[in-house]
This record gives sequence, structure tokens and C-alpha cells, in this order.
Amino acid sequence: MTARPVCDSRGVTVIGGGAVGPADLAAALAVAPVLVAADGGADRALALGHPPDWVIGDLDSISGQARRMVPADRVMHVAEQDSTDFVKCLSRIAAPLIMAVGFAGLRLDHTLAALTAIVAPAAPRVIMLATDDVVFACPPRLTLPLMPGTRVSLFPMGPARGVSSGLEWPVEGIEFTPGGRVGTSNRATGLVTLRIEGQMLLMLPRDCLGTVLTALTH
Repeated sequence: MTARPVCDSRGVTVIGGGAVGPADLAAALAVAPVLVAADGGADRALALGHPPDWVIGDLDSISGQARRMVPADRVMHVAEQDSTDFVKCLSRIAAPLIMAVGFAGLRLDHTLAALTAIVAPAAPRVIMLATDDVVFACPPRLTLPLMPGTRVSLFPMGPARGVSSGLEWPVEGIEFTPGGRVGTSNRATGLVTLRIEGQMLLMLPRDCLGTVLTALTH
């Protein structure tokens, strides 16, 4: 079993080398105050004024300057090339919540790999912040008190189905697949309840972060 040296009872923020602004990082650290950089994410964190508590990855992207600014005993070199740096981080963190920033934008392949990682069967609870979205793997049961008209997008990462209430277009009876039927741009009519089978991403507007945190952690 992979050792999990990064442990925190509150939450851990993982930062990648993608697009991330000061507000993204501040919002993540407010709820998950330990900062782990996925390889070159260390440069991004330092540029935003937040030295990472840990750096984890194959270390092919971090700059020499950034590496010198992080204590050597907080840099974890994972040489294997069978997983992404994001997955290397996730497998070495023990926390009830992981906030992910810097994994959307700039590199579409990195974004897709990160989205795939957060729906993996053994994945921890991850909330990804993108420029306009809060993204997470939908649990089997979820209740969200949303304002009428709020965008609710369901995107399958494999065969999935579900039952909903509080959506303008109910999902019951739909067989979702990545290359077939997807559920983007649905809308809430009020309190939304979901029962989902399969790997499904849920995407909501960024201003729903507080609602999502309450729903997933209580």
C-alpha cells in the first residue's frame, strides 16, 4: 500500500501548473489549508505567494529555483511514469477533503486526466475549482439547496444512470455514456436531489462552492 505522508483532519489543497488565480487558491486554502504542489505546481504556488508545504511528483516540471525554496524533506520524488503527478499526490494524502486548483485551463490533456482521476473508484473526495465551475464526482446520494435557474451539468465518465428531483429536465430513465447521452446545462428549480449509479461528474457555478462543501462534508 502506498504511504500517505500528508495527513490533515481538515483538508488538503493540491495545486497544479494550470490556470489558477489568487482567488482560486485563497478559496481552496480557506477550507483545506495544507498546500501540496503537484510537481510544477510549486512554481505556480510560489508565484502566488504561497510556498507549498509539500511537493510531490516525478519532478520533471518544477524549476530549480522553486525546488531550492522548498525544504528537501518536503519534496517527494515519485519516479514511476504510470500515473500523473495529480494521481501521485492523491495517493499520498490522507484527508477528508482535497481541493484541486490549477488543473483546468492551459492544457486540455491535463484537465481530462485530472477529471478522470477524481471519478476513479478509489479516489478520495475531491472538489476541483475551474474558472467558472465547481466540479466533483457525484456521490450515490446528494441533496443541494440551489436557487431556481442554477446551472446543473451532469457529465458521465462511464455508463451511468440516476433519479433526480428539482431539475427542469429529470434524469430518470436516461442511460448516460461519455460518447452518447450527457446531461449538460440542466437547471435547478429549487432543492435538487440526486441518486446516481456509475461515474458521474457534477458541475455547478463557482458561487455554489459553499453549498457543495456543506452537502459533501455534513
